Amino acid sequence: MAQGPRRGAGAMKLSRQTRREFCTQACQAVALATIGSALQGCGAGAGLTSPSSAAALSRVSGTVASGVISLTIDASSPLASVGSAALVQTSSGLFLVARTGQDTFSALTATCTHEACTITGYESQTYVCPCHGSRFDPSGHVLNGPAVTALRSYTTRFANGVLTIAL
Repeated sequence: MAQGPRRGAGAMKLSRQTRREFCTQACQAVALATIGSALQGCGAGAGLTSPSSAAALSRVSGTVASGVISLTIDASSPLASVGSAALVQTSSGLFLVARTGQDTFSALTATCTHEACTITGYESQTYVCPCHGSRFDPSGHVLNGPAVTALRSYTTRFANGVLTIAL
């Protein structure tokens, strides 16, 4: 004799779900998964350095002529002492300049190689990107990521109180 569905303590009660209810619940589940993935991409994931509270670089203006940036360095300049740095604003863009010796300077692009943020921080002779915390030495080499590529460097020359940067 054939037995019908079991009824009793171990039996499951199934409810009928309409196609519309199923589609609504499926879409909600997919939306939640998508939002979760998107938010995870916004956070500081593994390997990312958090942004820093590094001091903002002083800004100085430079002039561009014939592919060369020029700026005067005197006693009142933020670049007057060895170990100092500044963000140089020109018609050709922004540049990071550090005084590495009495008569030597380094000049780098101010655009972070990670996500193209402008690097504006400087602490302990290290440039710091405010967006994700990448750190670069005065030569432009990556000290801490997420950036993996060095900053572009430019040739400098210092004579008679004038720093020139060849573009």
